[in-house]
Amino acid sequence: MSTPDHEQTTPPKTLLDLGPGEGSKVEHIKIESNYLRGTLVEELGQDTSRFSEDQVQLIKFHGMYQQEDRDLRQGRRAAGAEKAYQFMIRSRIPGGALTAEQYLVQDNLSERYGNHTMRITTRQSFQLHGILKGDIHSTIHAINESLLSTLAACGDVNRNVMACPAPVSSRAQAQLQEIAEQLAIHLAPKSKAYHEIWVDGEKIHSTEEPEEDVEPMYGVTYLPRKFKIGVAYPGDNCIDIFTQDIGLVARVENDTLIGFTAVLGGGMGATHGKQETFPRLATPFADLTVDQVLPVSETIITVQRDYGDRTNRRHARMKYVVEECGVDWFRQQVEERLGYQLSDPSEVHFHGIEDHLGWQPQADGNLFLGLPIENGRLRDTETSRLKSGLRAVIEQFQLSVRLTAQQNILLLDIKEEDRSTIEHLLQEYGIETDPTRVGAYRFAMACPALPTCGLAVAEAERVLPALVKQLETNLHALGLGNEEIGIRMTGCPNGCARPYLGDIGFVGRSKDLYNIHLGGDLGYTRLNAVYAQSVNIKDIPAMLQPLFVFWRDERQANEAFGDFCHRVGFEQLREKVAVQTTVG
Repeated sequence: MSTPDHEQTTPPKTLLDLGPGEGSKVEHIKIESNYLRGTLVEELGQDTSRFSEDQVQLIKFHGMYQQEDRDLRQGRRAAGAEKAYQFMIRSRIPGGALTAEQYLVQDNLSERYGNHTMRITTRQSFQLHGILKGDIHSTIHAINESLLSTLAACGDVNRNVMACPAPVSSRAQAQLQEIAEQLAIHLAPKSKAYHEIWVDGEKIHSTEEPEEDVEPMYGVTYLPRKFKIGVAYPGDNCIDIFTQDIGLVARVENDTLIGFTAVLGGGMGATHGKQETFPRLATPFADLTVDQVLPVSETIITVQRDYGDRTNRRHARMKYVVEECGVDWFRQQVEERLGYQLSDPSEVHFHGIEDHLGWQPQADGNLFLGLPIENGRLRDTETSRLKSGLRAVIEQFQLSVRLTAQQNILLLDIKEEDRSTIEHLLQEYGIETDPTRVGAYRFAMACPALPTCGLAVAEAERVLPALVKQLETNLHALGLGNEEIGIRMTGCPNGCARPYLGDIGFVGRSKDLYNIHLGGDLGYTRLNAVYAQSVNIKDIPAMLQPLFVFWRDERQANEAFGDFCHRVGFEQLREKVAVQTTVG
């Protein structure tokens, strides 16, 4: 794990120490929001295309981001028009599990109010893009009527709880989904504001004095930053468990779930040029019984609530408290609040990743079909009517749906006698069902980045397919076309597509420039490291080509590219490249 070495220190100045007027601006917005209400109702009623600056922070807790189409910025500025404001609305979908009806609601909303696409996130949720301010209420209200929610899909709270999505094993695996749902409900904000504004609209106009709100766990300031939890099945790291604030790895004996090994303090975000920020993999913390999961998770959150950095949001994730104060200190805080000691953690081992693609058997005798989705974007194109085809199959056969952490989709509960019909129908829409035909992009993913993400400094989703295609062509020419290489790209260092774990990670520095990270593993249990900085995207294939040659010629048996780079080391990699360049 390549994180900075820090001596154990006392906690930084935090919520327990802040006096009046101290803390970041966002902290004061939360405190003054009346439990997330702010002036949202009033601004929803205004004939404007956007929310005011303070309310932009609050709407995140309700499941949305205010964005703009940055492709149109220059033209609109020249014309004297305001920015092309729009909203991304994200649903909270524990474990990525949807009914057919819930899926179809998302699809309909994307057509009626959005930009006619749906995007599967790396946390097993759906995002609808291109929503206009006047359509926000209708969109969120409809999502809630489908028995899903957008509450806590964003914001400084526990966000969507991830879980292994594949129904392939036993009752024990099914319990992972149940626990993810229990955690999502238990750790959700208790403020009535969300339901008042988006669900029970009549309360907005009530003249009666509202009941007093209480946030028994979060308090008026909620958390210093976002918080993430994931639940993994033994041996299957399909949700990147070590990137979670709390990772729960199931312990199973004789097909019976006996508990979990908790890992603590993972997180991907960083900021260019800020040494106090860095990606970190979670640390083994404790073994928990099934009954301990909810109270221990809540208690961990309260420690982060009290000790997370409230002055510097870049340094506010729980990983920094764990890194700087030590896991032993953190465990002591948790045990003191619980009133009992926790068991030491068992060893956790992952030797690979299962992406659950293709036709596979379910534990109940039915089948499921895992379909690869490029960057998680469901849309119709000239070559593939992906969105229409999925809608047709899900509607006709009333299939349950699971979303994966690799931004793919699983169609569940398929009867054996329907397999050929579904296969044929999908092919009519140009949808590939055989993951072996996807090529190198099977193990690649990117964040949305431009034009909608306000944090993006470079492209990701729109440029990675062509880049991977070029890399794939080069690998085939070297006889390496069948090798699995994890490739991840983000348009900024915040790490939404978890680029710090891939064999190869591309992290945007500025327009067309990327840091190249190498040395992760396909099991996503090891951080990669920066190999080269500010490389123009057009030069990336040429830079990687001599490394691929070196790997082909001198790797150990079946050694993956990331493992090779990690074993050999960057100094030798650079020496080899220099020699090849000189010879060439």
